Parts: sequence; structure tokens; C-alpha cells
Amino acid sequence: MTLIRELSRRGFLNMGAAAGLGLMLPKTGLIRPAFAAAPLPPVAEEAAMIAWGYVGPTADEGWTWAHDQGRLAVEKAFPKLKTSFVESVPYSADASRIYRQFVADGANMVFANSNYGDFLYDVAKRAPEVAFYECDGRLAMENLGTYYVQHWYPSYVTGVAAGLMSKTGKLGYVASFPVPSVYSGTNAFLMGARSVNPAATVQAIVINSWFDPQAAAQAGTALLDNGCDVLFGIMDEAAYLQVAEQRGAKAVMWNTDIRRYGPSAYISSIMVDFGPWYVEQVRRRLAGEWTPSEDILPMAKGVDRDAWGESVPPEVAAQADAAREKILSGWSPFTGEIKDSNGAIKVAAGQTMTERELYEWNWSIEGVSGLDA
Repeated sequence: MTLIRELSRRGFLNMGAAAGLGLMLPKTGLIRPAFAAAPLPPVAEEAAMIAWGYVGPTADEGWTWAHDQGRLAVEKAFPKLKTSFVESVPYSADASRIYRQFVADGANMVFANSNYGDFLYDVAKRAPEVAFYECDGRLAMENLGTYYVQHWYPSYVTGVAAGLMSKTGKLGYVASFPVPSVYSGTNAFLMGARSVNPAATVQAIVINSWFDPQAAAQAGTALLDNGCDVLFGIMDEAAYLQVAEQRGAKAVMWNTDIRRYGPSAYISSIMVDFGPWYVEQVRRRLAGEWTPSEDILPMAKGVDRDAWGESVPPEVAAQADAAREKILSGWSPFTGEIKDSNGAIKVAAGQTMTERELYEWNWSIEGVSGLDA
């Protein structure tokens, strides 16, 4: 394994990339092939090199750490191949240089664990013999697929718990950027809370970073000062959980189980597990079966809630898990009527949002403040 370090912080996601092919996503999981292209030829395991470009540090105990666990799962499943990774790939021309270096080093497959847009696409176009995947990507190509997780479902489930546990009905959200993953997370969380407390609201504060403990702690403090008593967010570290612990509030986290930083505050976390998916894609590449796909991993098979925290009452856990079981049985909570933050009807009564719409969600529902301009 080789390690190259890049010290730049994660850049802003390129949400202006072309939309690519339509994502017709069943709640059961994988989407469909992106192109009816011929598979890339097989590669002997001992001759293979698989590379990862990471948006953050592997020690973040968050998003990048979770992806790196998937890389380690690949090494365990295929001990004869080599893996390589670069941490904290910047959102700049340096990203293209890093991905070009992977190709020059002989990579047969390259994963980007965030959206790098043209900085990745230009490299993929010039290396048709290499398989590429872009996490949270918006454009599929003949040798580039996309992957992500249906995090909006466990966000809804934890929202049910938050709505039951909140005394003020005011929920706070520490947001990275106003991007679809944040809109879908805040909206789903509030819809879960409103299923048990119709008066609940969510106030978001955007800190323009995925990993900034100081800014996240300041945002969490401000939200609690404003009357919120349950915090949620999409950070790659535990700062706002620590604030909630110190202030006697509650919190729902993202990526991994970090309850040790706030055991009394911890409700749950949106947990991601890319290991089985990474292993399967590498297997397909080695076997000569790989063609690009657009995959979104479903709840219970790539994303889920964590085990409930010690302060979550059994009756709260049971009610939230009842919603989880309904979703796993095929029910969608994202059925209209749904209004946006200005009161306009965006989803008509009886209409259910498609997975594509959930993936691309770029507006706040009624009751969420702080994201829309």
C-alpha cells in the first residue's frame, strides 16, 4: 500500500455537473447499469492496483475513515492486489494531477469518495482502460460510475426519536454546505420528528466545511443558545456532540459510532458501510465483468442508524424502529402533500418522491430554516 498526503481541506462539491442518465432507484438498492458498454478486460489479482482519492483524512473517524475501512476490506478479500490512496484531495487542479498519477502508477480501478466533477471526468476520458467511480457523482460515463447511500431513510428514523425526545420541539442542524445531501438530511430528519410532533422545526447553520471542529462547536453552541435541544449535522468529527454533552442536550451524528465523545447526549448516528460494495466492484473488475453502474446503497445494506444511545428510552427506540421496519417493507415517508419553506406545494397530496428526487433534493421543506437564500 502506498500513501501520498495532500494537506488541503475538502473543497466545495461541484453541484453544477451534468446530471447524466436518470437514476431510477428502487428502495431495495442498486440502480442499474449506466451504459450498455462492453466490460473491461479481466485483471490478474497479483497484477492489480486499486486506488482511492479521499476528500478528508483517514483519521477523521467520519466519512473518509468509513471509506478507508472499505479499502481495507478489499485488501482482506484480495490479498494479492495492491491498494493506494491519497488523503485530503483538494477540489482544484491538484485533484486532476492526483488522479492522473493513479493512472500513471498503473491503477486498474479508481474510486473518488466525493464529487470532483471535471477534475475527475477529464482524467477518466483520457484513461478508457481504467474503471472509475465517483461517490455522490452526477455524471456517468462509459468508464465511470457513481455511488452513494440512501441516508434520508435512517435520517427520518432518527428524526422520529429526536421528535419524541425533544422538550422544546426545536431541532438544530450543523450543515456543511447547502447541497442535496444536507437538504435531504434536514428535510428527512424534520419529517420524522413531525410525524410525532407536528410543531417541530429545524434551524440550520452552514459552516462551509466538512471538517472544522471549532466552527461546528460554535454552530452547535449557537443553536442550543437559540432554544434547540437536539442537534443533528453532517460533520466528519464529534465537536457538536461534545457541545451537546456539556450542555445536557441530545445529538444525532453521521458516519460512525462516536458515542464515547458524548455518551449521555448520543441518540444514534447515520452509519455508512461501503465495504461489501467495494469488494464486489473490485471482484467484477478483476473478473472482467465490470461496466459502470449508478448505485445507491439502501438502508440496512450500506447505510442505517447506529445502535441507540444509552439515554434513548425503550419506548422511543421502539416507535422509531417501527418506522424503520415500515420503510424496509416498502413504505416511503416522502409522500405529499409537502410544502417548501415558503409554503408552496412542491409534492402534491398522494404523490411520492422518487429516489432521483430525494437524491437531488435542493430545497427546504416547511419548518426548516437557515439553508435557503
